[in-house]
Amino acid sequence: MLWARRFAVTIILLLTGPLSMAAIGMIDIFGDWRAASREPAGIAPDPRNIREAIVQVYAARTFSWRGAFAVHTWIALKPKNAETYETTEILGWVSDESYIVTNNVVNPDRYWFGSKPTLIKELIGEKAEIAISEIQRAIDIYPWPHSYRSWPGPNSNTFTAWIVRHSPSLTVDLPPTAIGKDYLGSNRFISKAPSGAGAQFSLWGIFGIILSSVEGVELNFFGLSVGLNPFSGTLRLPGIGNKKFWQPSI
Repeated sequence: MLWARRFAVTIILLLTGPLSMAAIGMIDIFGDWRAASREPAGIAPDPRNIREAIVQVYAARTFSWRGAFAVHTWIALKPKNAETYETTEILGWVSDESYIVTNNVVNPDRYWFGSKPTLIKELIGEKAEIAISEIQRAIDIYPWPHSYRSWPGPNSNTFTAWIVRHSPSLTVDLPPTAIGKDYLGSNRFISKAPSGAGAQFSLWGIFGIILSSVEGVELNFFGLSVGLNPFSGTLRLPGIGNKKFWQPSI
Protein backbone atom coordinates (compact mmCIF):
# COMPACT_ATOMS: atom_id res chain seq x y z
CA MET A 1 0.00 0.00 0.00
CA LEU A 2 1.15 3.54 -0.80
CA TRP A 3 0.78 4.83 2.75
CA ALA A 4 2.82 1.94 4.13
CA ARG A 5 5.65 2.59 1.67
CA ARG A 6 5.65 6.29 2.54
CA PHE A 7 5.69 5.45 6.23
CA ALA A 8 8.64 3.09 5.75
CA VAL A 9 10.54 5.70 3.73
CA THR A 10 9.93 8.30 6.46
CA ILE A 11 11.29 6.00 9.15
CA ILE A 12 14.36 5.17 7.06
CA LEU A 13 15.08 8.86 6.49
CA LEU A 14 14.67 9.65 10.19
CA LEU A 15 17.13 6.88 11.08
CA THR A 16 19.75 8.10 8.61
CA GLY A 17 21.19 10.62 11.07
CA PRO A 18 21.57 8.26 14.05
CA LEU A 19 22.97 5.48 11.85
CA SER A 20 25.49 7.86 10.28
CA MET A 21 26.69 8.96 13.75
CA ALA A 22 27.38 5.35 14.63
CA ALA A 23 28.92 4.53 11.25
CA ILE A 24 31.51 7.32 11.31
CA GLY A 25 32.63 6.44 14.83
CA MET A 26 31.16 9.45 16.63
CA ILE A 27 29.56 7.10 19.18
CA ASP A 28 31.41 4.52 21.28
CA ILE A 29 28.88 1.73 21.10
CA PHE A 30 30.97 -0.94 22.83
CA GLY A 31 32.58 1.13 25.59
CA ASP A 32 32.59 0.25 29.29
CA TRP A 33 30.86 2.93 31.36
CA ARG A 34 33.12 2.14 34.32
CA ALA A 35 36.17 3.19 32.31
CA ALA A 36 34.55 6.13 30.52
CA SER A 37 35.97 9.59 31.19
CA ARG A 38 34.34 11.84 33.76
CA GLU A 39 37.07 14.47 33.61
CA PRO A 40 36.22 18.21 33.50
CA ALA A 41 35.99 19.60 29.98
CA GLY A 42 37.47 22.99 30.91
CA ILE A 43 34.35 24.92 29.91
CA ALA A 44 33.03 26.24 33.24
CA PRO A 45 34.78 29.14 35.00
CA ASP A 46 36.36 28.24 38.31
CA PRO A 47 33.68 29.30 40.82
CA ARG A 48 36.37 30.23 43.34
CA ASN A 49 37.66 32.92 40.97
CA ILE A 50 34.42 34.60 39.95
CA ARG A 51 31.94 36.40 42.21
CA GLU A 52 29.02 36.81 39.82
CA ALA A 53 26.12 34.41 39.64
CA ILE A 54 26.25 31.90 36.77
CA VAL A 55 23.68 29.69 35.06
CA GLN A 56 24.82 27.08 32.56
CA VAL A 57 22.94 24.46 30.57
CA TYR A 58 24.90 21.50 29.16
CA ALA A 59 24.22 18.69 26.70
CA ALA A 60 26.32 15.59 26.03
CA ARG A 61 25.76 12.39 24.08
CA THR A 62 24.21 9.62 26.14
CA PHE A 63 26.24 6.48 26.75
CA SER A 64 26.62 3.58 24.30
CA TRP A 65 24.25 3.12 21.31
CA ARG A 66 21.76 5.62 22.76
CA GLY A 67 24.24 8.36 21.97
CA ALA A 68 23.53 7.91 18.27
CA PHE A 69 20.02 9.17 18.95
CA ALA A 70 20.07 11.40 22.01
CA VAL A 71 21.85 13.71 24.38
CA HIS A 72 21.59 14.06 28.15
CA THR A 73 21.09 17.60 29.48
CA TRP A 74 21.69 19.18 32.87
CA ILE A 75 21.71 22.58 34.55
CA ALA A 76 24.44 24.17 36.69
CA LEU A 77 23.77 27.09 39.05
CA LYS A 78 26.28 29.25 40.94
CA PRO A 79 24.71 31.91 43.15
CA LYS A 80 26.58 35.17 43.66
CA ASN A 81 29.72 34.70 45.82
CA ALA A 82 29.26 30.91 45.96
CA GLU A 83 32.43 28.84 45.58
CA THR A 84 30.74 25.78 44.05
CA TYR A 85 28.15 25.07 41.39
CA GLU A 86 24.93 23.20 42.07
CA THR A 87 24.17 20.75 39.28
CA THR A 88 20.62 19.50 38.88
CA GLU A 89 19.54 16.71 36.56
CA ILE A 90 17.41 13.61 36.21
CA LEU A 91 19.22 10.27 36.47
CA GLY A 92 17.32 7.17 35.42
CA TRP A 93 19.13 4.82 37.79
CA VAL A 94 18.15 6.74 40.94
CA SER A 95 14.75 5.68 42.27
CA ASP A 96 14.75 5.65 46.08
CA GLU A 97 12.73 8.83 46.55
CA SER A 98 13.26 11.03 43.50
CA TYR A 99 15.01 10.85 40.14
CA ILE A 100 16.11 14.48 40.60
CA VAL A 101 19.76 14.57 41.61
CA THR A 102 21.50 17.68 42.94
CA ASN A 103 25.22 17.92 43.66
CA ASN A 104 27.59 20.69 44.76
CA VAL A 105 30.66 20.60 42.51
CA VAL A 106 33.56 22.74 41.36
CA ASN A 107 33.40 21.28 37.83
CA PRO A 108 29.85 21.05 36.42
CA ASP A 109 31.26 20.37 32.93
CA ARG A 110 32.50 16.83 33.43
CA TYR A 111 32.39 14.45 30.49
CA TRP A 112 29.18 12.44 30.44
CA PHE A 113 30.68 8.94 30.52
CA GLY A 114 33.10 9.61 27.68
CA SER A 115 31.12 12.32 25.86
CA LYS A 116 32.38 15.88 25.94
CA PRO A 117 29.60 18.28 26.97
CA THR A 118 28.50 21.26 24.95
CA LEU A 119 27.54 24.50 26.67
CA ILE A 120 24.20 25.42 25.08
CA LYS A 121 23.33 28.37 27.33
CA GLU A 122 25.10 30.62 29.82
CA LEU A 123 23.96 33.58 31.90
CA ILE A 124 26.30 35.61 34.09
CA GLY A 125 25.62 38.37 36.58
CA GLU A 126 22.25 39.93 37.32
CA LYS A 127 20.43 37.94 34.63
CA ALA A 128 21.73 34.74 36.20
CA GLU A 129 20.59 35.84 39.67
CA ILE A 130 17.05 36.33 38.41
CA ALA A 131 17.10 33.04 36.50
CA ILE A 132 18.37 31.09 39.52
CA SER A 133 15.30 32.06 41.54
CA GLU A 134 13.01 31.04 38.70
CA ILE A 135 14.85 27.75 38.16
CA GLN A 136 14.67 26.81 41.82
CA ARG A 137 10.92 27.41 41.85
CA ALA A 138 10.50 25.37 38.67
CA ILE A 139 12.42 22.44 40.18
CA ASP A 140 10.11 22.45 43.19
CA ILE A 141 7.01 22.05 41.00
CA TYR A 142 8.38 19.51 38.49
CA PRO A 143 5.46 17.06 38.10
CA TRP A 144 7.35 13.80 37.48
CA PRO A 145 10.12 13.50 40.11
CA HIS A 146 9.18 9.85 40.73
CA SER A 147 8.74 8.79 37.09
CA TYR A 148 11.35 7.98 34.46
CA ARG A 149 11.22 6.56 30.93
CA SER A 150 14.05 6.86 28.43
CA TRP A 151 11.48 7.18 25.63
CA PRO A 152 9.36 9.18 25.06
CA GLY A 153 9.65 10.66 28.56
CA PRO A 154 9.64 11.88 31.21
CA ASN A 155 13.44 11.77 31.32
CA SER A 156 16.42 14.08 31.83
CA ASN A 157 15.52 16.22 28.82
CA THR A 158 11.88 16.45 29.92
CA PHE A 159 13.19 17.88 33.19
CA THR A 160 15.45 20.45 31.53
CA ALA A 161 12.69 21.53 29.14
CA TRP A 162 10.28 21.92 32.07
CA ILE A 163 12.77 24.15 33.88
CA VAL A 164 13.30 26.32 30.81
CA ARG A 165 9.57 26.63 30.06
CA HIS A 166 8.96 27.81 33.63
CA SER A 167 11.93 30.20 33.84
CA PRO A 168 11.08 33.34 31.82
CA SER A 169 14.64 34.68 32.12
CA LEU A 170 16.14 31.52 30.60
CA THR A 171 15.71 30.88 26.87
CA VAL A 172 17.50 27.76 25.67
CA ASP A 173 17.62 26.12 22.25
CA LEU A 174 17.53 22.49 23.32
CA PRO A 175 18.85 20.45 20.37
CA PRO A 176 16.56 18.12 18.41
CA THR A 177 18.59 15.25 19.87
CA ALA A 178 17.27 16.08 23.36
CA ILE A 179 14.70 13.28 23.12
CA GLY A 180 12.10 13.74 25.85
CA LYS A 181 11.99 17.54 25.66
CA ASP A 182 8.65 17.28 23.83
CA TYR A 183 6.93 15.17 26.48
CA LEU A 184 4.13 17.22 28.08
CA GLY A 185 2.40 14.49 30.09
CA SER A 186 -0.46 12.11 29.45
CA ASN A 187 -3.24 14.70 29.28
CA ARG A 188 -1.58 17.91 28.08
CA PHE A 189 -0.97 18.56 24.39
CA ILE A 190 -0.26 22.29 24.00
CA SER A 191 2.48 24.26 25.72
CA LYS A 192 5.30 26.70 25.25
CA ALA A 193 8.10 25.41 23.05
CA PRO A 194 10.96 23.75 24.97
CA SER A 195 13.02 26.93 24.49
CA GLY A 196 10.39 28.89 26.40
CA ALA A 197 9.61 30.90 23.24
CA GLY A 198 6.86 30.08 20.76
CA ALA A 199 4.36 27.24 20.97
CA GLN A 200 4.26 23.47 20.78
CA PHE A 201 1.71 20.77 20.08
CA SER A 202 2.72 17.29 21.18
CA LEU A 203 1.01 13.92 21.54
CA TRP A 204 2.82 12.25 24.48
CA GLY A 205 6.21 13.27 23.08
CA ILE A 206 5.74 10.93 20.11
CA PHE A 207 4.22 13.21 17.47
CA GLY A 208 4.11 16.98 17.38
CA ILE A 209 5.22 20.31 16.00
CA ILE A 210 7.09 23.35 17.35
CA LEU A 211 6.75 26.88 15.99
CA SER A 212 9.20 29.24 17.63
CA SER A 213 11.59 32.11 16.99
CA VAL A 214 14.27 30.00 18.71
CA GLU A 215 13.72 26.50 17.28
CA GLY A 216 12.09 27.63 14.04
CA VAL A 217 9.84 24.85 12.73
CA GLU A 218 10.42 21.38 14.15
CA LEU A 219 8.43 18.20 13.54
CA ASN A 220 8.54 15.23 15.90
CA PHE A 221 7.99 11.67 14.67
CA PHE A 222 8.33 8.92 17.30
CA GLY A 223 10.61 11.20 19.33
CA LEU A 224 12.95 11.88 16.39
CA SER A 225 12.89 15.56 15.48
CA VAL A 226 13.59 17.26 12.16
CA GLY A 227 13.19 20.91 11.31
CA LEU A 228 14.38 24.17 9.85
CA ASN A 229 15.34 27.38 11.62
CA PRO A 230 15.33 30.23 9.08
CA PHE A 231 16.31 32.71 11.79
CA SER A 232 19.70 31.07 12.39
CA GLY A 233 20.19 29.28 9.08
CA THR A 234 20.27 25.80 10.61
CA LEU A 235 18.72 22.44 9.90
CA ARG A 236 17.56 20.41 12.89
CA LEU A 237 18.33 16.77 12.20
CA PRO A 238 17.59 13.55 14.12
CA GLY A 239 20.75 12.01 15.55
CA ILE A 240 22.92 14.83 14.23
CA GLY A 241 21.51 17.89 15.95
CA ASN A 242 21.71 21.49 14.77
CA LYS A 243 23.74 22.04 11.61
CA LYS A 244 24.30 25.52 10.19
CA PHE A 245 24.02 25.59 6.42
CA TRP A 246 23.72 29.26 5.55
CA GLN A 247 24.00 32.74 7.01
CA PRO A 248 20.57 34.36 6.96
CA SER A 249 20.48 37.96 5.77
CA ILE A 250 19.09 40.37 8.35
